Amino acid sequence: MAKGNVLIGQSGGPTSVINSSLAGVVDGAIRTKGIGRVFGMRYGIEGVLNDFLVDLASESPDVLKGLRSTPGSALGSSRLKLKEEHFPAILKQLKKYDVRYYFMIGGNDTMDTIHRVTKYANENGHEMIGVGVPKTVDNDLFGTDHTPGYPSAARYMALSVLQAGILSRDMQKVDQFVIFQSVGRSAGWLPAATVLGRTSELSAPHILLLPERHFNRDTFLQTVAAAHKKHGFVSIVCGEGITNADGTPVSVSQTKDKFGNVEFGAMGGTSAAMMLHRMIADEFGWRGEFQVTESLPMCAADRGTKLDFDEAFACGKQAVKLAARGEGGVMVTMNRTNKPGTPYAIEFGTISLSEVANHERPMPDNFITKDGYGVTKAFLDYAAPLVGPMPSYSSLVAKRAKP
Repeated sequence: MAKGNVLIGQSGGPTSVINSSLAGVVDGAIRTKGIGRVFGMRYGIEGVLNDFLVDLASESPDVLKGLRSTPGSALGSSRLKLKEEHFPAILKQLKKYDVRYYFMIGGNDTMDTIHRVTKYANENGHEMIGVGVPKTVDNDLFGTDHTPGYPSAARYMALSVLQAGILSRDMQKVDQFVIFQSVGRSAGWLPAATVLGRTSELSAPHILLLPERHFNRDTFLQTVAAAHKKHGFVSIVCGEGITNADGTPVSVSQTKDKFGNVEFGAMGGTSAAMMLHRMIADEFGWRGEFQVTESLPMCAADRGTKLDFDEAFACGKQAVKLAARGEGGVMVTMNRTNKPGTPYAIEFGTISLSEVANHERPMPDNFITKDGYGVTKAFLDYAAPLVGPMPSYSSLVAKRAKP
């Protein structure tokens, strides 16, 4: 492998810890012999096409250290879908800056971008190694136990529904139901995590709607009625990508992004939470509310977990180690090594970029209850070490006073 420079980019939606992964790559690259300059692409692959690279090694140690706890995407992001006509211009830039090591932090589409760019470069005489660093709050990347960003976003969701559930319980004579919508196009990892905030069988959430199970209006309304009778109010958490039996989104959005994915929060469509609100209000005549978080779980560093920040940084450093050994065309993975009932532990592995790009990872069936409206102990055992302990709140002992 020829000596050369490093190029790093971030792509897709952010997470609370994506900049920690960036700091890990930069730290690893600076410390590795044989690696020259360390460039960051401004606004993803568009930074390469527009000749907008930044010298990351020139940043102060305090700035790089601060990235480890900074939300957002420090380099900026992009959702540009690469076309064949882009590749000659990209290769010209890679040669201009003598880029031999290419890292991107992102999800499925990002891994596809790394695969295509490095393949084109190598086929056209420019030797280059590409390694992917996993990232997504959706937790749907194939081949890894979980993704950096998921633990913090899951904690955000669990805390939000826990606290909103207390409010809903206390306001049940005003609002009889509340719907909390989570991001996650085709996987229910985030809405499922809200169950970690339950303090008893009676506390929120009462009903989960996961993209892994088709939505049935009649069954849903029957379940809502039963939950209301039992609890006095209903707390519902839904994934943004829930679909009807025929595959149409409950959100009925017709807007799609450049990769052909439905934009559930986009103008021109309605949210799943809004549609569910209408169903319940029309059926029962109840007053209720819905909450759509959109990007909030992706940037709430104050609710981030130490585990998540540390693992994100370590994934970045591991990517550099792989590249330095000549292992390209792969994404860093985290594999859980502890046995059930023993302390959480992981080790690093790899999976080919093409496998990641062509697969998604929904929740397995053994994580979802038979009725489809809840999660099993197996899921709780999986998610609890990632999210961490939940706070405990007091409740009044509501005994009727005697005169």
